[in-house]
Amino acid sequence: MKNKVIEQYEADENIMIQIYVQWCANHDIDPLELYQNAYPNQASNEILIELKENTEKHALDVDTEAVMYFLQLFGNDDLAFEVSKVADTFK
Repeated sequence: MKNKVIEQYEADENIMIQIYVQWCANHDIDPLELYQNAYPNQASNEILIELKENTEKHALDVDTEAVMYFLQLFGNDDLAFEVSKVADTFK
């Protein structure tokens, strides 16, 4: 049961990353650069790199509120803040 919960969390976390990368692609934003702004002391994220390379612009419409919700849901408040700052420049 414990392994199943861990596997489900990891799958959900991957979906959160996909949503973030798709939002970035749709807005011509480098997800790695924005991630680095939020977490300057963290090493590169391999899943993020892989998804960046394989995400097509506008393959899925993701609004800013959705990406911020999912980021915050997984405790990525610093990244959600960076997304919010960038999104404010759209207005």
